[in-house]
Amino acid sequence: MSRPQCPRCNRPLNHCLCALITQVDSRTRLLILQHPSEANHALNTARLAALGLPNAQLLVGEVFEDLPALLAQPGYRPCLLFPGERAVALTEWVAAEVEPLLLVVPDGTWRKARKLLHCNPLLAELPRASLPEGLSSRYRLRKAPMAGALSTLEAIVAALQIIEAPRDFSQLLRPFEALIDGQISAMGEETFRRNHADQ
Repeated sequence: MSRPQCPRCNRPLNHCLCALITQVDSRTRLLILQHPSEANHALNTARLAALGLPNAQLLVGEVFEDLPALLAQPGYRPCLLFPGERAVALTEWVAAEVEPLLLVVPDGTWRKARKLLHCNPLLAELPRASLPEGLSSRYRLRKAPMAGALSTLEAIVAALQIIEAPRDFSQLLRPFEALIDGQISAMGEETFRRNHADQ
């Protein structure tokens, strides 16, 4: 029998994170495209981002038929937050900014995120923005596939800190940090240290 869940944060009711989710307005609009494999994951950070940002939209799927309309929102310049050879540092985007950004963020493992780009050619054609090198994740329960790899929520917060400086978006990380602490507590400190502390 499954445990009752909070309908908002999708966590078990006795581990609900809603009290820690703060609504933060942003000039930047976010379109988070989540691969279906992430939707029911216990550590669903994209959902936490969407709950904390009124100007964010979270869609789950592999092929997004409405993408042309979603990207053509008047008053916004769309760009894809994704590394690669064509990616331009987000700081350069900000320096050249005329109108607010529509930041498109794929959510999934690197393999699944690339699949989203493959299944949605319009995404792959978007100009790309990248985060600075050297950022480190607080995601202590997943081994990062490469240096600088962040959870989706951490990447969004890092991007907004750059785009809308000097505004501070770090409060969006509060439920994420509580979630990680709760997972570590559930597994026991000794198990955590043995399996994750050297990451």
